[in-house]
Amino acid sequence: MKALKWLAIALAVLAIVATLAVQNRHRLLFAAVATGEPPPLLEASDEGPDVRWFDDYFTIEQLDERTWAIGEPRYEQQVFNYLIAGRSRALLFDAGTGLRDIRPVVASLTDLPLTFMPSHLHYDHVGNEVTFERVALVDLPYLRERAPDDRLPLRWAEHLGSAEGYATPTLVIDEWIAPGAYVELGGRRLKLLHTPGHTTDSVSLLDEQRGLLFSGDFLYEGPLFAFLPNSSLAAYLDAAGAVLETAPEDVRIYGAHRITPPGAPRLATGDLADLKRTLEGVRDGTVDGTGPYPVVYPVNERLELWAEPRWLQDF
Repeated sequence: MKALKWLAIALAVLAIVATLAVQNRHRLLFAAVATGEPPPLLEASDEGPDVRWFDDYFTIEQLDERTWAIGEPRYEQQVFNYLIAGRSRALLFDAGTGLRDIRPVVASLTDLPLTFMPSHLHYDHVGNEVTFERVALVDLPYLRERAPDDRLPLRWAEHLGSAEGYATPTLVIDEWIAPGAYVELGGRRLKLLHTPGHTTDSVSLLDEQRGLLFSGDFLYEGPLFAFLPNSSLAAYLDAAGAVLETAPEDVRIYGAHRITPPGAPRLATGDLADLKRTLEGVRDGTVDGTGPYPVVYPVNERLELWAEPRWLQDF
């Protein structure tokens, strides 16, 4: 009887440990792989004739007469930020980690009043200690409730900056933009699309007139991370379907990361349709993934979906 009692206690302790491990899996994962400091810079790559180096870190690619991709190809994650100008103001969609200050690059391209808007709140997009005169953010109820004075202190799970030694910043919000609303730039407007999946706060910007979609981390070249603290496969699938219904069939999609040079990563609606089919296959159990954690599902030759194991998925 005594042996059975101790076995029951041991099993109970193991159950508690397993539960805590599952609940804290993201912190445990980051603790295992994070260095707590920015990664070494990559060697400068050949970016082709359409891209110019601003300095030894940033690149500039003009997508049209009022749109620029500002790349960070020497940063390990190869972040791309987008400067989108109208007649009365310009909008900077993402600002990298702030390892280098993006503001001089923007100033070299436009003297219009600038609004910064992050595609989501991860550390490699919000600029961290780089501050802007005007900041816009998607108007989601849970974010607005945390910022009654328009000051939003970010949380670890939505920022993740400890991976590279960045403290969680506080964003001072000047403009809250509702999903589905238009950002007016003067003779040019951008529709704000709420595109959760990678994170609950992820947004994309659609320029309907020019056929451009700036997708942040919702869709980009390479592994699409859907296993992070506030990721959701169910939301990813819903958002993919909604964007396919909203965006023009021939839209050019510019994401926030790339795998290979040259220039900004450009995708198309076919890639988004492939992602939607993969998400449906994961939901239905008809697509096989590899690896224990995260599980990697192939999307096409340029995209992968990195997700949690089936028993942790939220379909």
